[in-house]
Amino acid sequence: MDMWTVSGFYNGIGCHARVGGRLPNPWGIHDMLGNVWEWCEDKYHRNYEGAPTDGSAWTSGRTQSRILRGGSWYDVPQNCRPAARNVGGRELRYQTVGFRLASDHPPAESP
Repeated sequence: MDMWTVSGFYNGIGCHARVGGRLPNPWGIHDMLGNVWEWCEDKYHRNYEGAPTDGSAWTSGRTQSRILRGGSWYDVPQNCRPAARNVGGRELRYQTVGFRLASDHPPAESP
């Protein structure tokens, strides 16, 4: 499976791809990288010193800026990875920025 098929960085169509438009990653999750930069709950910090170690969001700090992750369709390939991070304030509005809805509830069983 090539990176273009999964992430779609600079997808050539000049905009984000429809949800599920790319093949899922090995865990079955679609559109994790290279579609739009995704807003995160974490507040921006210059480094990871003092970050939570239990996987929880880092919501303390004086800044109101939040972290964006994953790169977008308009980015170079090295930005289309989970470790790539960007920062933006609440007023940031671009066609390369979005968010992901997530739930920790298991799916309902089929009848």
